[in-house]
Amino acid sequence: MLPRHPTDEMEDGDDYSSSSSIHSHSDIASDDGSAQQTRRAQVIDKDSDEEELERFVLGDTANFRENLFLDEHEDHDVDNPFRGDEEDEPESDLEDVDDGDLFTFDVGGAATSGGKDLMVIPTVKSQDAAGKEEAAWEDSDDERLTISLADATQLRKLRISEAEDIISGTEYTIRLRQQYLRLNPLPAWARESEERPAKRRRRSSAAADDSDISEDEADEEYEASALPLDKFLRDANSLKEPKGQKLRLLRPEVIDIQRSRDIPDTHKEEVTSLAFHPEHLVLLSSSTSSIMHLHHIAPTAHPTPNPLLTSAQVKQVPVRRAEFLYPAGDKIFFAGRRRYIHSWDLATGTIQKTSKIQGHRLEQRTWERFKLSPCGQYLGLIASTRKGGGVINILNVTTMQWIAAARLDSRGGIADFSWWSNSHGLTILGKGGHVGEWSMAARRFLAIWNDEGSNGGTVMALGGRNGPVVLGEDRWIAIGSNSGVTNIYDRQALILPSSDDELEVQERPEPTRRLMQLTTPVTVLTFSPDGQLLAFGSKHKKDALRLAHLPTCTVYRNWPTEQTPLGRISSVAFGMKSDLLAVGNDGGKIRLWEIRA
Repeated sequence: MLPRHPTDEMEDGDDYSSSSSIHSHSDIASDDGSAQQTRRAQVIDKDSDEEELERFVLGDTANFRENLFLDEHEDHDVDNPFRGDEEDEPESDLEDVDDGDLFTFDVGGAATSGGKDLMVIPTVKSQDAAGKEEAAWEDSDDERLTISLADATQLRKLRISEAEDIISGTEYTIRLRQQYLRLNPLPAWARESEERPAKRRRRSSAAADDSDISEDEADEEYEASALPLDKFLRDANSLKEPKGQKLRLLRPEVIDIQRSRDIPDTHKEEVTSLAFHPEHLVLLSSSTSSIMHLHHIAPTAHPTPNPLLTSAQVKQVPVRRAEFLYPAGDKIFFAGRRRYIHSWDLATGTIQKTSKIQGHRLEQRTWERFKLSPCGQYLGLIASTRKGGGVINILNVTTMQWIAAARLDSRGGIADFSWWSNSHGLTILGKGGHVGEWSMAARRFLAIWNDEGSNGGTVMALGGRNGPVVLGEDRWIAIGSNSGVTNIYDRQALILPSSDDELEVQERPEPTRRLMQLTTPVTVLTFSPDGQLLAFGSKHKKDALRLAHLPTCTVYRNWPTEQTPLGRISSVAFGMKSDLLAVGNDGGKIRLWEIRA
């Protein structure tokens, strides 16, 4: 009888024997396999604490799918089973108390200039502000301080009205930021990043197919995808042409105008003319130093605001006038006190010279006093001769051939002229105060009238809309004189009722308004394209520039101020959308202002 092997003893108490070593080895192998299976079956079950810990660390399928698409900003502490007993802790009453109520600040020794003590302003914390986390740069002490804007010269520009003086520290911070943004607007890339909608997280295919997604979550997904389209549809009006946009109305007496970045390139001599491109934000400037510049109006451009696009120099030609050829603006005509004129083709870069007018060469000793018609077909040129009062020669821009002449009988010759907005005629001002309305179709004057109280006319300008059709649809005409007085006439009131087809106007009409802010001869008169502003000035006195509002014909009283750096005004131009004002002076500098509605 063989002895019993230890491995032959099982839990059921059965005895096994073997008569040979082979049987003994086989029994041992089979017994080992049975022992391993028994050990696997004897794994201890997990208790509740272990299961809870496992769910907390590894998570489970049910909670994973339920919490997968919940908002990250929502508070899950309510459903969190692992908070313990913290919910039962009483809330402290000091959480909603301001720092100013917990501490005392000694401000008795501080005082503003002029003996004005700092005031402690009680602050009321709104419910919305209390729920949001304050920025790191916001200081609660600012709300308890006051600043005087009238005492410091540098801070007076932050005032809304002249009577305003003391403001709080918070309001002072806001106005400083607004002033900084006016001088340094946000660049285009920063505006695009702020307007770009946040990306929505993609759902996995398993979660998308899950039948447990609630209807509320489906509605939220639909609204999130529809919001950008809704915003696009609300802003679709900005895609229309400027003609379809609603005209912004300016208020009288006080204008919202802010200084922008100046043109970086300074002319060596007086800026003789300024002109904006009819389609693009490009400013043309010329001077008697024989140089013309083209600048891109971009105050936020880096590293140089309003960068230079190109320039041209024609030696021995002191450029006194330069204009874009409307309506495309693909050519520039410029001339000086010479017997010829140049045209600059911007597409090819070629400059062409025209030196004479066939049959009228003796009448034209200088070409500097020319103006292009708005249609781009005609060029009007004041002749040098004063025979019979004064003559304006009209040329065809394409062929540069003479086609007509307008002669006004006025003592001293012709002072200035302007094309009608529809290019069907022009209005001519004589130095003696006579004003003639000349028609291109009839090749004659339709009417001649006199400027009231004229003491020698100097400049004139046409502007505004919805004027008489027979006189070119321009509503307003402004006439400057040697005495510094500028008369504004409503052209609708000039026309007298008539039974026949002949046009009748008042010979000595009463001006709608006389602007008497200047005391030296008026040398600059310019209407804005929308007809709501009139800029008038004189180069004979420093800072002699004013803005008038139309149709009220009132002069703005808040601009320019004593600190406005104008100098002696030599040229003025408005942007095509009437939102920019460019001013050139005799020092060669060009400054820009932004006009806001």
